[in-house]
Amino acid sequence: MRIIDKILENKIVIEPVDKERIKTVKLDFDKVIKPLDSMGVFEKQLSLIGAIQGLIRPVTDKAVLAIFCADNGIVEEGVSQSGQEVTFACAKNISLGKSVVGNMAKSAGIDFLTYDVGINTDEAFDTIIDKKIMRGTRNFRYEPAMTVEEARLAIEEGIEIAQSLKEKGYSLILLGEMGIGNTTTSSAVAAAILNLDADKVTGRGSGLSDEGLRKKKSVINEAINKYDLHSKDAFTVLRTVGGLDIAAMAGAIIGGAMNKLPIVLDGFISEAAALVAEEICPGVREYLIPSHKSRELGARRIEERLGLCPVIDGGLALGEGTGAVLMTAMLNTVNYSLKNSIRFEETEVDQYVRQDATNNA
Repeated sequence: MRIIDKILENKIVIEPVDKERIKTVKLDFDKVIKPLDSMGVFEKQLSLIGAIQGLIRPVTDKAVLAIFCADNGIVEEGVSQSGQEVTFACAKNISLGKSVVGNMAKSAGIDFLTYDVGINTDEAFDTIIDKKIMRGTRNFRYEPAMTVEEARLAIEEGIEIAQSLKEKGYSLILLGEMGIGNTTTSSAVAAAILNLDADKVTGRGSGLSDEGLRKKKSVINEAINKYDLHSKDAFTVLRTVGGLDIAAMAGAIIGGAMNKLPIVLDGFISEAAALVAEEICPGVREYLIPSHKSRELGARRIEERLGLCPVIDGGLALGEGTGAVLMTAMLNTVNYSLKNSIRFEETEVDQYVRQDATNNA
């Protein structure tokens, strides 16, 4: 039986993160000469990372950004300022490290890999890893974006990529994406799964006009009604109005949880993938590290559903993994400091003692 069959038949059980391990990591941080919990949310996230990894001292400096690139047929409906040719052009620049996210990753010492899971081209490019399922999805206004098998293959590719990254020795996977039209697919997925009108989850993407935004919302609501998506399961929603990048990222999230790898999310599109992943494979949400508060309207709704609290509130809207890189860089800075700072046992200062039994973990 294929792994995707086991997942969709609820035969894969994600092991919950051990809460006692989280407390153990947190207690180790308490030994650093500083006030308790004084590094705030970063101590909580690092404690979670350590517990997932099974380590008292978490590893954050062996991180890789996986960028999933794909085109979306719905672009034909004028829901984006750009055409599909931009996806391949941007993917090439990203893979060469010439883009913003590539340079950010290099500056932070984070490796990055660019995957073609559905770019609308037959052209190969040396620095783009070919995992193509198809040349972009279909226009979901007229027919489902993917067949059942295409969506299954995309999820499986993501799972296999996560497994391969684990085998290469990476301790954190960061998610990024590139695909013109993918705020539309993400909004459609979010609206359908969360049982909301498109107006509640749809933003301007890369800068739509008022008329463009109106059309984007209209196309999404039309599709939800056409396919009766408010009554459908998450996999059906994904394959009907989602994208190959979302499907592959959902797979990477599931694969990360299966392989005890923390997953650092970027913004709205990776959060939409996380929503799908949690719906089809419950429990993966415990392995997620949110990064930034996306400007996209639907992000708040997904974060509420998944219990995510992004740290960075900087008005970011680039995507591609930029928020995930920033978050990881901050985590690595704090982690390095906590690992290398003097401890109470090395001084004449008495260690602070917690006054409650919860350990605030």
